[in-house]
Order: sequence, then C-alpha cells, then structure tokens
Amino acid sequence: MDRLLNIDRRIIFIFVAVAVTIPLLIKFSMPVVATRDVKSIYNKINSLHAGSHVLISFDYDPASKEELQPMAIALLHHCFKKNIKVIGMTLNPGGSGLADSAITDVGKEYNRKYKEDYDFLGYKTGTELVMINMGENIYSAFPKDFYGNATSDLPVLKGVQTLQDFDYVIDLASGSSIEAWIAFGKEKYGFDLGGGCTAVIGPDMYPFLHSKQLNGLMSGLKGAAEYETLINRKSSAVAGMSPQSVVHVLVVFFVLFGNTLYFMSGRKK
Repeated sequence: MDRLLNIDRRIIFIFVAVAVTIPLLIKFSMPVVATRDVKSIYNKINSLHAGSHVLISFDYDPASKEELQPMAIALLHHCFKKNIKVIGMTLNPGGSGLADSAITDVGKEYNRKYKEDYDFLGYKTGTELVMINMGENIYSAFPKDFYGNATSDLPVLKGVQTLQDFDYVIDLASGSSIEAWIAFGKEKYGFDLGGGCTAVIGPDMYPFLHSKQLNGLMSGLKGAAEYETLINRKSSAVAGMSPQSVVHVLVVFFVLFGNTLYFMSGRKK
C-alpha cells in the first residue's frame, strides 16, 4: 500500500498519455448536448436578418488556441451562412494572426468578400480606452484596418458608427476582457453581449449570465463542441471531446483511488 501511495508520477503520466492516444486511434464519438447558455448565443445569431452586423473580438493568443479557435470558426460559419456581416478585432497582441486566418478561410468557403462582407480591424492596445473610443466612434478608434485600408471607405461598415450600431458583440477571451467588455462596453453603450472563454475562466462568468449582462456563454472545448453540434458542422471541438472525456474519467479514478488508499493506510490525522 505504501508503494502505491508513493507511486512515481511518471507512471501516471503514461496512463494519461495512453488515455489521450487510444481515443485518437480508435475513433468513437461522445454525445454532445448543447446547454442553454450556448443555445442563447446560437439563437441570438439565428434571429438576426441578412446584412446584420456582428462584432467578434478575438481576445486570445496561440496558448489558448485549442479551446477558443474552434469557437471562432463555428461562429463564423454560422454568421456567413446567414449572410451576416462580420467585423473582427483583437485586444490581445497574439490574436491577430489567428483572427485573420479564421475570418479569411471561413469567408472563402462561403464566397464572402473582404470589405463587402467582412473585415478585420486588427489589434489595438489599451483595452478599456479602445472600448470607450469605439463606443463614441468606430473610425476614430480604428482609422485603418489590419490591411491598411481606411475604415471609413469600407462598405461592410456602412451604417455602423459606434458600438451601439452592432446587432451583436461576442468576446472570445483567454483573460479578463469579458469583464472589461461588460463594464466599459455593454453597460455604457447598451448592446447585446455574448462570450466565449477557456474552461478555467468559465465558472467566473456565471454571475454575469445570471445578471443578464451576458446573454450566452461558450466555456472551453465543450462549449465549442456544443456550438459545432448546433450548426450541424462537427469539427475539431467535437473530435476533441473523446480524449478529453476519457482523461477526465481517468483523473477522477486516480483521485478516488488515491484517497481510498490513504484512508485504508490509517494515516488519517
């Protein structure tokens, strides 16, 4: 029993590696049921008419790409399929490349055109100040877009002057930007706000859901998988649920196993 309690952690790492590898080699699917919070974002976008404007803030970097990029791609598929005009931006210096590639690649699948159907404004520093500036005038906050073109000349921004003119705003965050969007964006300018975040941040967002400051939330890879299911386009997030679920079961087993051995050994203080 003492040997089991003092097992080399590398053995546990091997178990985890096997738990990840087997579901990737032996394909099997896990049932993914969309929760109310994810459905709220889906229903909001579904309710928008063609030509509506949706602002997506890609506030994450490559470190959290595996959880948040699938959310972004699923959202873009839904928007472009409904012929909604998408405006992208980022408040994270590491998010520009991810956002640009996601918008451009998905846009091509639906034959959407840059300047007419979508645009990426790029990155700008000063999180709260950028939001306040956008709330007063979009073109003052971003005189030029990511590609160096004057935003005032972009057909896709026709009818948009401030944050209030967007039909929906979604923040995909790996940090505290959702709270900033609520405090300096939604509460000040009164637009509908949805969120997507890494799983570790998810629990902190529920008070904002209950207070209706967020109309919906996608949390972690599971949230992305739920959205892929809703739009009937299962991709990397749904595929990632199998190894993630197996590893979670393994972790729970080790927690129960370790505690059982501890109390059986008579070392309870």
